[in-house]
Amino acid sequence: MPDSPIRKLVPLANKAKEMGRKVYHLNIGQPDLPTPQRALDAIRSIDRKILEYSPSEGVLSFRQKLAKYYHKFKIDVDVEDIIVTAGGSEAVTFAFMSCLDPGDEIIVPEPAYANYEAFAIVAGAVIKSIPAKIEEGFALPSIEEFEKLITPKTKGFMICNPNNPTGYLYTQSEMNEIRDLVKKYDLYLFSDEVYREFCYTGAPYISAFHLEGIEQNVILIDSVSKRYSECGIRVGALITKNKEVRRNVMKFCQARLSPPLIGQIAAEASLEETETYLMDSYNEYVERRKFLIDGLNRIDGVYSPIPMGAFYTVARLPVDDSDKFCAWLLEEFQYENETIFLAPATGFYTTPGYGKDEVRIAYVLKKKELGKALKILEEALKVYPGRKYRNHE
Repeated sequence: MPDSPIRKLVPLANKAKEMGRKVYHLNIGQPDLPTPQRALDAIRSIDRKILEYSPSEGVLSFRQKLAKYYHKFKIDVDVEDIIVTAGGSEAVTFAFMSCLDPGDEIIVPEPAYANYEAFAIVAGAVIKSIPAKIEEGFALPSIEEFEKLITPKTKGFMICNPNNPTGYLYTQSEMNEIRDLVKKYDLYLFSDEVYREFCYTGAPYISAFHLEGIEQNVILIDSVSKRYSECGIRVGALITKNKEVRRNVMKFCQARLSPPLIGQIAAEASLEETETYLMDSYNEYVERRKFLIDGLNRIDGVYSPIPMGAFYTVARLPVDDSDKFCAWLLEEFQYENETIFLAPATGFYTTPGYGKDEVRIAYVLKKKELGKALKILEEALKVYPGRKYRNHE
C-alpha cells in the first residue's frame, strides 16, 4: 500500500504545531465552510431509543431523495440504481472489488486522486496511467494514447470530473472520445463526480451518465463530503444501472453490514438545503480560486494553470524535489512563526519521476489565510536550499 501524499506528512505538521508554529493546511480537501444547519439540527434532534443497523444498501428515504437530486442534473437513475456507501472511498473500493479480478488493468489519466492506486491494490488490479501535462492545463491526453494501453486485461477507465487534484473539467468532446473507447472494447467507466457542484466554466457539466450507448458500463462514484462540508459523516454512493455489478457490490455491502446511520440522517437533511447554501459555497470558491491562482503566478518561478472545477490546483514550483520541499516547510522553515502544509504531487502520479516539482494546493481556507500562505510560500522559495533557477538550467 502506498503512503498517502495528503496525510503522510501529518506527523511533521503536528511537531511544528507543538513548537508553537501556526500551520496553514493546504494539503487536504477539508472545506472550512459551515456544514448545513439542517444537517446539524437533524443530528441534534435524533429521537430514537436504538441506533440500529441501516439496510446494507442504505436508508430508503435517503436513496429516494438522492434519486431526485440526480434528476436535477439530468442523471436518469432510479432508487434501485443507488447504493449508499461509507464515503466515496468505499464506493471506489467496492466498485473495483466487484468489477476487477487480480491482474486486471484499469487506465487512469494522471495526476489522479492518490487513493485510486491504493484501492486498485486492494482489488489486486493494476493501474495503467497516462500523464497529462501541466503546460496543457492537464487536458486529457490524446485518445490514441489511451488506446495504445488497452490489452486483453484492460477492464475499464477511471476518471474524476471535475478532477482532483488538478481541477480540470472534461469537455464534451473528451467525454465522447472516452465513451467511444468504452463502447468499442466493452469496458467499465468508473466516474468520480463528487465535485459536480463546483464547475467554473460556462460549459455544462458532463456526467458519465449523459453519454449515450454505455449506460450498462457506467459506475458513478459520489459523496456528500465536499458539497455539504461534512467529510466526517462518511456517506457516499455508488450508482449504476448494471444489475450484475449491483449484485456483486451488495455482497461487499452485506459483509460490512451497513453504512453509517447517523451520517445518512445528516446527509438526507442536507439534501433539503436551499440552493442558496450551494450558491454561497460556489461563489466563495470562485473568489478563492482567482485569488490563489493570481497569487501563485505572481511568485517568481511558480506556475499554476487555472482550474475549472473542484477546489484544488496543481502548481509547478522551482524546487528539486517536492517531497523534500514539503517536508522542509514543516520541519525547518517558518516565516513569522508560521508555515504551510502542501501535498507533494509525486503521490498523484504512478509514472516514476513525475510530480517532482509539483504540489497540490487545496483552496479550502479563507482569502486572508490564503494570502498569508502565499507570502510564506514566496519567502520559503527564496531560501530553500534545493531551489531550481529555471533561467539558468
